[in-house]
Amino acid sequence: MTDALHTDLLDLAQEAARRAGELLRDGRPADLAVAATKSSPIDVVTEMDIAAEKLITDLISEQRPDDGFLGEEGAATEGTSGVRWVIDPLDGTVNYLYGLPTWSVSIAAEQDGETVVGVVAAPMRGETYHAVRGRGAWATGAWDGERRLACRPTAPLDQALVSTGFNYVTEVRTHQADVARKLIPLLRDIRRGGSAAVDLCDLAAGRLDGYYERGLNAWDLAAGDLIAREAGALTGGRPGERPSRDLAVAGTPGVFEPLQRLLEDFGAWHD
Repeated sequence: MTDALHTDLLDLAQEAARRAGELLRDGRPADLAVAATKSSPIDVVTEMDIAAEKLITDLISEQRPDDGFLGEEGAATEGTSGVRWVIDPLDGTVNYLYGLPTWSVSIAAEQDGETVVGVVAAPMRGETYHAVRGRGAWATGAWDGERRLACRPTAPLDQALVSTGFNYVTEVRTHQADVARKLIPLLRDIRRGGSAAVDLCDLAAGRLDGYYERGLNAWDLAAGDLIAREAGALTGGRPGERPSRDLAVAGTPGVFEPLQRLLEDFGAWHD
């Protein structure tokens, strides 16, 4: 019964992510970054964000009216089924505003508090990633059919390509920049993609060796964290903790622990 339920949840998440991705892709004004709206381009993005979340929650509620929701744009209901959907309808808002391709729709399903399904759709990259707990991580894209994902073979930390993100609060991002300054001499390089969900999927696909960020919410992490773990990556927060707003860290098995230790030493989790 559980396997069948998880398959149903996956199918529903994939359909919702596909439809929301199409809405965001096709509904974005070509001149959005310089559009003369009644207020500002940011308001247009917010409207698209809200519309995408409503599309997702409406679609899921039609088929599963007893499920709960936690969404970036305000969806917050408990539900009675034991299943809760954790939704980021537009992860990578600034990329979307500027017309950069790295943005995504992230949908996860939790059962009794544990993430069991994750889907991340990146429409402008033509890729969708998904995982069911215990069944591995998979992607569709330019290749034929589904591709099973596996993180890269472990590299020494000084040969690791690591991605991160920066907060929009000046004091926080200044501290994050200082942490990155200390890390960079110890790594191959650092990347800043702009979508936490896509970064975690890129780790799963072998395009990165590690990832870390401070200040993420549950909807930023839920789907991508499962996909990365199902591809063989390790994920966590501060040593011995789960990913949280304080810190989220992910990496190949050989990169995760030394990266986590450095971030702890550098105080990546506080101002």
